[in-house]
Amino acid sequence: MNICEIYLKPGKEESLLRHHPWVFSGAIARINGNPEEGDYAIVRSADGRTLGIGHYQIGSITVRILEFDTETLPDDFYFHRLSNAAQLRRSLGLIRPDNNCFRLVHGEGDFLPGLVVDIYGDTAVMQAHSPGMHFERNVIAEALTRLPEINIRNVYYKSETTLPFKARLDPHNDYLIGSFDGNIAIENGLQFNIDWLKGQKTGFFVDQRENRSLLEKFAKGRKVLNMFCYTGGFSVYAMRGEALSVDSVDSSAKAAALTDANIALNFPDDSRHKTHAVDAFKFLADMPENHYDLIILDPPAFAKHRSALKNGLIGYRKLNAKAFEKIRPGGILFTFSCSQVVSREAFRLAVFSAAAKSGRKVRVLHQLTQPADHPFDISHPEGEYLKGLVLYVE
Repeated sequence: MNICEIYLKPGKEESLLRHHPWVFSGAIARINGNPEEGDYAIVRSADGRTLGIGHYQIGSITVRILEFDTETLPDDFYFHRLSNAAQLRRSLGLIRPDNNCFRLVHGEGDFLPGLVVDIYGDTAVMQAHSPGMHFERNVIAEALTRLPEINIRNVYYKSETTLPFKARLDPHNDYLIGSFDGNIAIENGLQFNIDWLKGQKTGFFVDQRENRSLLEKFAKGRKVLNMFCYTGGFSVYAMRGEALSVDSVDSSAKAAALTDANIALNFPDDSRHKTHAVDAFKFLADMPENHYDLIILDPPAFAKHRSALKNGLIGYRKLNAKAFEKIRPGGILFTFSCSQVVSREAFRLAVFSAAAKSGRKVRVLHQLTQPADHPFDISHPEGEYLKGLVLYVE
């Protein structure tokens, strides 16, 4: 890849001096060279000070900084960044016999902007969100196999839907190293079929691990409804938590089948669980009142872009209002938003408005977020995306 020089407008270096890793197109005064998607860019202030080096791309975020205050990357840069990320996961106690799935790289939160890597047993699933990481994919894959204690044998590249389409990179999902040799991973002693080939994201929502564990503690003796169940993660934990019954709902028949497979993997021939491949809002509207006393609302992002924020917040209000209306007195509601553009305050306001409309007395038991293997850099608050509430409904 080539290297270009980017000079900022006067005063536009302030965010980079605070180590925020993004350079926006509007901050740029001029570019020396003719960079192409994914090239390296040395970023300088208006007076010529070196601010850092990163990946160039066409778009609002023009440069994602990889290393500050330098014009070059150190030797074996990606291996060292991956090693640091692995060390954090070891220190968190995530690498152990009863848990072999976790997020190894969370983009800017692990100082590798534009890269996501999830680990499922001996397979790493890699997603590039920037052209630069796309072009470095083979270097990164090789570095993953050298990490001690993690023992990666297969690296699957899954970036067909995550790279900017305007870059015209024509990515293909495929194994960069190894091949398919099984897809069962273990999370906190529970087994899950992970569909990284055709499933959403990297195949499993590892960001809900700690929240699933918390739900398990509330499940005993309760009738549980898991809306937008996808792979049935919350349902499996509720079953282990001795729930009286568990109903899993998803509009996708494929997701419902995957949920059934994961229940059978852990609780064969257990009649407490049922799946429903129907629209979530229709299910909520048609279900009887006071039947469920533990409901999980973990919908897909209602607002993926700022232009959809208003309608997204309306969606969260309607969804939660219906849950408040139907849940049994003394029930527990786990409710989430994974929309990055929806702030913690805006989500809380939407849920609180729904509670007020329902006329129910509602108390906050827990405020939830993403787990420690999804860290966000203190200089990059945009990395915080998952927010949730555990509510007691009288």
